[in-house]
Amino acid sequence: MNEFFAREFYYNTVGQWAIAMAIIVGTLVAAKIVYWVFGRIVKKLTSKTKTRLDDIMVDMLEEPIVLVVTIGGVWFAINRMSFPDGIQNWINTVYWVIITLTVAWLLARLVDALIKEYVVPLTRKTEGDLDDQIIPIVRKAVRATIWILGIVIALNNAGYNIGALLAGLGIGGLALAMAAKDTVANIFGGITIFTDKPFKINDRVKIGGFDGTITEIGIRSTRLKTLENRIVTIPNSKFTDGMVENVSSEPHRKVVLKLGLTYDTTAQKIQDGMKALQAIVDETDTLEENSVISFTEFGDFALGILFIYYIKKDDDIMGSQTVVNMEIKKRFEALEIDMAFPTQTIYTIAEKQN
Repeated sequence: MNEFFAREFYYNTVGQWAIAMAIIVGTLVAAKIVYWVFGRIVKKLTSKTKTRLDDIMVDMLEEPIVLVVTIGGVWFAINRMSFPDGIQNWINTVYWVIITLTVAWLLARLVDALIKEYVVPLTRKTEGDLDDQIIPIVRKAVRATIWILGIVIALNNAGYNIGALLAGLGIGGLALAMAAKDTVANIFGGITIFTDKPFKINDRVKIGGFDGTITEIGIRSTRLKTLENRIVTIPNSKFTDGMVENVSSEPHRKVVLKLGLTYDTTAQKIQDGMKALQAIVDETDTLEENSVISFTEFGDFALGILFIYYIKKDDDIMGSQTVVNMEIKKRFEALEIDMAFPTQTIYTIAEKQN
């Protein structure tokens, strides 16, 4: 039996291989115990605390720590054995690469869980949905950044020339950035909309000759429903390059009417008509109290009355204008005030006959 264990097998005796296997099996058992302790004891203790932070950390650290225990046991078992320098260096390199990637996995899980627990609920409380669309992208970007750093460090531990690799990535990244510059501009435009908030969903805006209501704000583009009920998709970079008029942000809607009265209208009737206009403002609930009513001009075809009134915010614009115009028509008819239209009076001179 002793002779069997003393036989050399791949640079080590059978006994050394048996001890290494026993250590690895013991490590797996220990990892299983650690996993059980985390699941049954540690989680119960953290669930009794008021904060959620410890629960998240335990949940995210559970599997990576078990993996680290397993890797550590395997490395210890193999490190006890004798191998040629080339194989031993390869084993050490693989070990440090795995450890580095495991730490990157742990950090990626932990940071992602913290964003999900604390940042995502804050975005749900905001009115717009742009931040809801940006957060998943931010989460992916953070995870990708951690993994890229982990891979770079792992490759550095493996002996690769990271400087040359980064230079190659820089050139490739520059080419990619040039090819995707419009997409990047649109993404930054979306971030600008999120931070500056020039408008939000259901706001009416005017931009680039389009007038309509914002129906969707995306990370790359924004959809606008025009007054003709057509959907227009506008790249977000247009909102940073051009001027945007937010119609919905107006405190009230200003309406300017120029009323023309016939030239046979008496001064008294003009005054009565102006009083009727003021009465309309006072009696219409959808209008602001302030108004401008003035006899402004003797026009070519009519006596000009300027009537400016303001419709309250969030009230029906078209409906209020209809009510006001109908009241003007009714009251002017009752006062026998005639509206003018373009007319011409032509005087002819008859020739004197001999």
